[in-house]
Amino acid sequence: MAIFHSDGKQLLDVEYDAVVEINDIVDGMRVISKDVREEEYAAFLLELNGNICCYVFDETFVVGKVSGFETLLDAIGAWKNHEI
Repeated sequence: MAIFHSDGKQLLDVEYDAVVEINDIVDGMRVISKDVREEEYAAFLLELNGNICCYVFDETFVVGKVSGFETLLDAIGAWKNHEI
C-alpha cells in the first residue's frame, strides 16, 4: 500500500512512472477500484463521507477529478460512458 498526495494537478514526490493501485491512499482516501482507458486511468476513491470520488490520471498528472457519486457503480458508469 502506497500513500500519495497531490496538489490537484499531479502526484507529489513520486517518480514519473508511479501508478496508483487498489488499496493505495490518495489525498487521504482509499482507492477501491481502478480502470484503464487508452493512455489514462481512473482511480475510484472512498471519500470520508461515504461517497465515491474519481481521479483521472495521465501518468502522474491529475487530468480530472469528480466527487460526490453515491455508489461505485455510478462512478464507474460515468467513466465508461466518457462522462468523466
